[in-house]
Amino acid sequence: MEPITTAIIAALTAGAAGGLTEATKKSINDAYSGLKALIEKKFGAKSDVTDAIEKLESKPESLGRQQTLAEELKATNVSADPKLLGAAQSLLELIKALPQGEQHIQSAGGTGIAQADRGSTASVSFVPPPTKRDSD
Repeated sequence: MEPITTAIIAALTAGAAGGLTEATKKSINDAYSGLKALIEKKFGAKSDVTDAIEKLESKPESLGRQQTLAEELKATNVSADPKLLGAAQSLLELIKALPQGEQHIQSAGGTGIAQADRGSTASVSFVPPPTKRDSD
């Protein structure tokens, strides 16, 4: 997953974490708002990217919405924009500095990926395709 998607997902899940001071919450919120404003400025308030972010905000734990955001950002080659990349990296650094901050940052790419959060577990099972003998 590219850094901008990772930063957005991490910020949304970190915001739900307990035990953060008001100053820390404000710092993360300000950095997230700044990144989101840059995205809206670049792509427009009614773009597919902005729409994907807004939908993810309402259900940050939704893997489907996280994937949709990743697809929309990848389609725009957003990682090539140094301003957006810098804002995302700054946000990720704030989150990494939190107690257990690394737990909010997950990155994956490929087929058959399982991700778990907050002490849960995840697994992937592959079932071999049916053979000609199985279909007879």
